[in-house]
Amino acid sequence: MLTRTAFLTLVAGAVLALPACSKPDPKMALEAAVQQLQDQLEAKDSGAVLAMLDPLFRAQDRFDAGWARKTMALVFLRYASVKIIAVSRNSHIDPPGSLIGITEAQVVVTGAQGLIPERVSPYSVQLRWKFDGSDWKLRDLRWE
Repeated sequence: MLTRTAFLTLVAGAVLALPACSKPDPKMALEAAVQQLQDQLEAKDSGAVLAMLDPLFRAQDRFDAGWARKTMALVFLRYASVKIIAVSRNSHIDPPGSLIGITEAQVVVTGAQGLIPERVSPYSVQLRWKFDGSDWKLRDLRWE
């Protein structure tokens, strides 16, 4: 027979375990995907970046995943290191409760051991994501 203390300990443990069993917050998962994309680009892991692209991926409405693969190969060969500095970054689900996520950011990309910016003013970047049931996949990329 359980003592009162043992019973309360079991109940408390079950209550604390509930958040671990609940669905992850979509916005937090989206922000984690954005950070993962940045980390993989900086690690020059084009295979991992390509795995994050949606099958219908487009950049600037005209470039596909093949373009992304070729562009990464050229950039990664040209620069010994790649660093992406997010001056600002905001992610949200649009509309709330949907499978579409949007990230808007101002980023500076550097190379040459991280010492020389390729462009002094930040790029305005918009990433449109689609949730595929288990992961956020990058569907659309735009920059100015």
